[in-house]
Formats: sequence, structure tokens, C-alpha cells
Amino acid sequence: MATSPTPMDPIDVFWHEGMLKHETGTGVFDSGMDPGFLDVLEKNPENSERVKNMLSILKRGPISPYISWHPGTPALVPQLLSFHTQEYINELIEADRNGGKMLCTGTFLNPGSWDAALLVAGTTLSAMKHILDGCGKIAYALVRPPGHHAQPTQADGYCFLNNAGLAVQLALDSGCQKVAVIDIDVHYGNGTAEGFYRSNKVVLTISLHMNHGTWGPSHPQNGSVDELGEGEGFGYNMNIPLPNGTGDRGYVYAMTELVIPAIEKFEPNMIVWVVGQDSSALNSALRCLIMKTVESNKYYSLLLLFSITKELFKG
Repeated sequence: MATSPTPMDPIDVFWHEGMLKHETGTGVFDSGMDPGFLDVLEKNPENSERVKNMLSILKRGPISPYISWHPGTPALVPQLLSFHTQEYINELIEADRNGGKMLCTGTFLNPGSWDAALLVAGTTLSAMKHILDGCGKIAYALVRPPGHHAQPTQADGYCFLNNAGLAVQLALDSGCQKVAVIDIDVHYGNGTAEGFYRSNKVVLTISLHMNHGTWGPSHPQNGSVDELGEGEGFGYNMNIPLPNGTGDRGYVYAMTELVIPAIEKFEPNMIVWVVGQDSSALNSALRCLIMKTVESNKYYSLLLLFSITKELFKG
């Protein structure tokens, strides 16, 4: 999330170690199942090691001198209702009270998961409030479990609460007239799109993602170019499905030829970035091969996004 930055602005990073307490278990890929004849079971793809590496990069990598650290805090249940329905939140609370539940394929709410999810939501809201209060110009909420697949009424794709959607709603409720979301995760940001799919022209959602289509009842959206929004929201959801192996040049082309012109036309007061790292060539599971050059590792994606944000808000 960002307003208009200057070249030497620090990056305010919000983080809380309690998010590591979300345990996703082992099994065959993300199924959580043990067939009984394997010597080694895989960790769920959404595990704490991924965010630990991001944490170490931000603390010890080349970008570390420009980072100011801030603690995250848990969200309160009423804050979640700006994006999610009461019925869905009740379902999550009941699942936690009963010791856990598989909410959909690969998405397990285990003991400790609900507390971690509340920290994710609260930490993201703290980052947005930091910007809204004029305390900084670039804030990065380093959070997991992720959120962009979570829809107003259901979990999906390892996501319980849609932290980006909550941040957008806070910005709107605080006086921002227009907010744009740019999602570069390798999967379609279907939950965020669904939350604002019929919005009254105040939210523009843009998603660059692998052309993967729907994957079941929890993810009915297909991420195609013809999912444009409905009603007053028609024309305010922009999907950019990309083929595997797109690479740096393809992403730069999509950004410069599609994303930046759309943002410039929309003229938002705030931009929320959803910075999933699984489009990276360094990701072993699903590769769009973004940032595959030697000098391009995970922290470089942050620098790229911040430079784009500066260009968008220039002048």
C-alpha cells in the first residue's frame, strides 16, 4: 500500500512472529493425507519457512538499510466485517473452538491458525493506518497465512481472511475516494476481485496471474479477461492471465502497456499491492519465471514495485 513516495523514503515493514504459529502440516502435496507407504511426507506449500526467508532477506539483504520495523497487532472481529460476512466469520470461530477444520482442499484451520489469521488482518490494517495517518509513504505488511483467495463468504487457496480487501475497505472508510489493487501472485486474486466485483466504481482490481482457470467450488472464478465486474463494478476488474515461462520481459510489458495506463486513467488515491512471491523463477512449484536473472532475487521484486508506484504517483 502506498501514496506518493520520494526516492529516499524508508519502507515501513509490519510483522509479528505470532503468524508463524499457523501450522499447515504434511502430506501428499497440500492434501494433508498420509497414504501410509511414503518415507517422507511433503510440507504444505504454504508453510512458515517461506515467510522466514522473506524476513531474513528484509533484515539482512541489500534493502535492509531502508527498512523501519513495526509490530503487528491482531484484528478485532468487528473489523473483519467490512469485507467478510458474519456467517463466515462465525464458521471460522467455531472451527477454531472445535480444534480445527479443513475448510477446502489444502486449506486447514489448525490450532493456532485463527490467532495467526487475526494477526494477519490486524497487521495489514496497521500498515494501512500508518499510511492514512501520514506516518509514512510506503508500508509493507509481511504476513501469512495469505489472504487474496479468501472471499467474503468462504476460504480458498490457503487463505482465511482477505487482508488486502480489509485494507482497501479501511482506506475507503477513511476518506480515500478511489483505491487500486495490483496483484502479482502467480494465482488469480479471486477473493479480492469477488469482494469488489460489483462495487460502485471506487475500487479497481488488477491481477496478473498464471492462466490456471477455476479449481473447484472454493474457486469458481476462472481469472479470464472477460471477468470484468458486474453492475456498477463493470469494467473495474482487470485480469491479465499469462502463460507459464512469461519471464521478466513479459511482466514488464504487461505492466507498462496494460497496468500503468489503467492506473493512470483510474487516478487512485491509494494503491494496494498484493506481492505473492510464487511467480518467481526461484519458486519450485509454479513458475512464470519472473525475475530470473542473476541479480534478481526476492527482495528485488519489492524494489521494482516501489519504483512503479513512484512512477504512477509522479507529479
